[in-house]
Amino acid sequence: MQVLAGDIGGTKVLLQIAEFDKGNYQVKAEQRFASNAYDGLLPIIQEFLRTPPARTSISLDSACFGIAGPISETPTGQLARVTNLPWEVKGAVLARELKLSKLRLMNDFQAIGYGIEALDPQDLAVLQEGEAVPHAPRIVIGAGTGLGQGLLIWQGDHYEAIATEGGHVDFGPTDALQMELLQYLKKKLNHVSYERVLSGSGLVTLYNFLHDREAPTSSDLTEAMKTGDPAAVISDAALKGKDALAIQALDLFVTIYGAQAGNFALSCLAEGGVYIAGGIAPKIIDKLTDGTFMRAFTSKGRMSSLVQAMPVKVVMNPKVGLMGAALAASRL
Repeated sequence: MQVLAGDIGGTKVLLQIAEFDKGNYQVKAEQRFASNAYDGLLPIIQEFLRTPPARTSISLDSACFGIAGPISETPTGQLARVTNLPWEVKGAVLARELKLSKLRLMNDFQAIGYGIEALDPQDLAVLQEGEAVPHAPRIVIGAGTGLGQGLLIWQGDHYEAIATEGGHVDFGPTDALQMELLQYLKKKLNHVSYERVLSGSGLVTLYNFLHDREAPTSSDLTEAMKTGDPAAVISDAALKGKDALAIQALDLFVTIYGAQAGNFALSCLAEGGVYIAGGIAPKIIDKLTDGTFMRAFTSKGRMSSLVQAMPVKVVMNPKVGLMGAALAASRL
């Protein structure tokens, strides 16, 4: 069978046609699109299907799209609102236009959850070996354009992925600097969620907070941020040790990241494993492996020994969500 799969985010859209034959998964066509260059998902899909080699795939059996935003069940079918784009995606409309009877929309971190089972060992970087409890809950959490979180529950013979919007829960500071950060953000935002600090724009927010707090003069970094991707400029300067404020901002980012990952792991009792996904983690893997993340992850008072036993791994394969959507489409 041939399936159409998509990983739909605020920055990029990845589309793929894959063929499944007796459990074998073969990619037939794949393309990346810039999300903000289009006013919706359907025009992107239509362009993809008109372009070789996708147009040579004359028969699609099903489709699944992992979308960065909540999915609602309505009287007319599934409805998705992309959190960081002004898009509404209607499952029934896509199915009609694509002439497919089997089509599913799901949260992007639900798709990532399904993709975990398709990963090879080399796709994962180990932060904490731990010891996985068979069939126990697993979690995925990942910062990128936003902050995604998903839960995996064992069902019979496989893990079933469950969507959440846990990235939008209230940010909870753990030390004096983070309390100061919360007060700084409350003056600017009606609601301060973890996504406001654990995302690409969140890293920029952390840098600006530290910059305003210390009020230094303009630097080469602040000038570079005006012309390049600000988050990438900050993380690159931090990893290369070129700017003290960038180093402090990335350290604060990773500390908060580890703390929230530990919060989610405790909330779900993720003794089956913790997976750090999203677009940022592979780019800052050297920082994630220096101990900062795991110190915050395991700093849970009386529950510290519990999280210290959980396997914690970073997903290095950027196509895990696309793989998960393809697998989900093959099961429709």
